[in-house]
Amino acid sequence: MAITGRAVACAFFGAVLVALTPSPGWTLLAVNLVVLGLVLLDVALAGSVRSLEFARSGPRGARLGQPVPLVLTVSNNGTRTVRARVRDGWPPSAGARPGVFEVAVPAGERRFLESTLHPTRRGDREPYRITVRSLGPLGLAGRQGRHYASWRVRVLPPFHSRRHLPAALARLHEVEGQVAIRGGGAGSEFDSLRDYVIGDDVRSIDWRGTARRGAVVVRTFRPERDRRVICVLDTARTSAGRVGTLAPGPDGRPAAGGGVPRLDHALDAALLLSAVALRAGDRVGLVAHDSEARLVLPDSAEANLLGRMSEAMATLEPALVETDHDSLVSTVLRTARRRSLVVIFTELVPAVVEESLLPALPALTSRHTVLVAALRDPRLAELAAGRGDVRRIYAAAAAEQTLLRRRKLTEELRGRGVEVVDADPDVYAPAITDAYLTLKSLGRL
Repeated sequence: MAITGRAVACAFFGAVLVALTPSPGWTLLAVNLVVLGLVLLDVALAGSVRSLEFARSGPRGARLGQPVPLVLTVSNNGTRTVRARVRDGWPPSAGARPGVFEVAVPAGERRFLESTLHPTRRGDREPYRITVRSLGPLGLAGRQGRHYASWRVRVLPPFHSRRHLPAALARLHEVEGQVAIRGGGAGSEFDSLRDYVIGDDVRSIDWRGTARRGAVVVRTFRPERDRRVICVLDTARTSAGRVGTLAPGPDGRPAAGGGVPRLDHALDAALLLSAVALRAGDRVGLVAHDSEARLVLPDSAEANLLGRMSEAMATLEPALVETDHDSLVSTVLRTARRRSLVVIFTELVPAVVEESLLPALPALTSRHTVLVAALRDPRLAELAAGRGDVRRIYAAAAAEQTLLRRRKLTEELRGRGVEVVDADPDVYAPAITDAYLTLKSLGRL
């Protein structure tokens, strides 16, 4: 049973009468009996909560930042009209609006309650319960009960870097020789013969073609297709650090500062890289690893692979553990049987690179091309430029020391044959894709 504010107001009015009457004892008894009788009558006349049935309909998934419209269907299987207040309980991160409905459902009929989710986090969002309060005709009291209507909405990564896709595809067309402005790639797949010009490598001269034509011609090559790209996401504790933001600012560029986990930036960059690689005809795989493998998608060139990757990425969360790079390398070697470009999304700090990643790299670089993709906090450059007082000078010295360590780690990785991208959030995703296209144009995949 549920009591409303009207019943409380009636009781308060009765208390005033008791205070003003010459016979407060009998007046108090009469007031109590009247209020109690009205409340019991209202409860008796209220529609049954148990006779209601609930069902949901709507999308099962959406990207972060997109609204999700849902419909909650209320069916009354009883013999009396139910005038109810329905509270649809969702977790706060689902952003359900509205959360409370006023509805009247006649016997044998149904009503549709529309709401919209505005999720603020990736992952699966499920409702808790539906609380129904059925009031009587007087509005003093009613019946209350709970119902459950299961539903799950998977919130996918937002893929804000999609805006860089046209520029990346334009460069891909240049690399593949599909537009007039062609990049001078050095692949291994023969493309055509053309006249020799000063500056061409003499090793590319086709002597048989030269003899047939009576003029010096050179062989041109196009970047290979059907190569393999493995995206490796480090989901250990360093991926929980918050850097920049993925939301575009007023000028359309991501605003610096704020707080988006490094893992979310990595997911966004991996989606852009995968989209371009799939368009190039390459096969793409995905590995998420910290102390153990969290996710493994073997390389594939399926048309719906990007959707499958987004679905799998949606539930990934940083784990507060250290990365086991020996296990990570073993997982990659089992997943990538043929030579591949292995892109490791991780952080450039000594605790990760020197103590764990470098000892495990030789087994990987001997069989694959390795690219380490690190996200640099733009706050470091701001602090390094600070001057004016002692506190800012100390902060600038600390920032410069951090940047110096990153440069040393970058040089050490490159000295071991590893490509490195260390970029700010606003250029992180396109910088990784550009590095992939450069390697492709040079025939190094």
